[in-house]
Amino acid sequence: MLKLEDTYLHQGKRRALVQEIKAKGIKSERVLDAILTLPRHFFFDTALISHAYEDKAFPIGEGQTISQPYTVAFQTELLEVKPGDRVLEIGTGSGYQACILHILGAEVFTIEYQKKLFEKTQRFLKRLGIEMHLFYGDGTGGLPPYAPFDKIIVTAGAPVVPEALISQLKIGGILVIPVGDRKRQTMVKITKKSSKEVIKEEFEGFAFVPLLGKDGWKG
Repeated sequence: MLKLEDTYLHQGKRRALVQEIKAKGIKSERVLDAILTLPRHFFFDTALISHAYEDKAFPIGEGQTISQPYTVAFQTELLEVKPGDRVLEIGTGSGYQACILHILGAEVFTIEYQKKLFEKTQRFLKRLGIEMHLFYGDGTGGLPPYAPFDKIIVTAGAPVVPEALISQLKIGGILVIPVGDRKRQTMVKITKKSSKEVIKEEFEGFAFVPLLGKDGWKG
């Protein structure tokens, strides 16, 4: 079992990573501080642990990846998380993004589509002592019993924006989702101004694993 040790070497690598993503344009000090705080190497299998502080995505099993730190920071910055926000995450994966949201003071609700990955991450987060609401299932339908949410983040590439997610967003809430084909996506930030009006902003050049489910990709 991986020892959860955060050495001076790890901390130094993390500081260098934070400087790297800051140089790439991340401005939010709260987001940068969260990435500095959270040991990314905890989320890696032993064989890949030496790569934990590279600004790259890496496989975590079940065809999924832990996202590139810059991408995590970019999505999180767009989300404008405030302490106490109820945040829905679609695609728990390793749990790294969810833990960043937790450090920022959010009440996190997160859904994972892959059963083995859900069970592995559930056990791991208990070891870390981090409490959040974890669910197994199809995240494209959101979590109606717990809606509405202040913020929603999708960590897999979608063919379209699922209407269910917009409907479960509070007025004034923000949804951040990568939309495109299976290989390349545009990051879309949707701000819900009223029940009938949304504002969309788009940012090019992202690549995520496919969002699977009823309103995602099929298999």
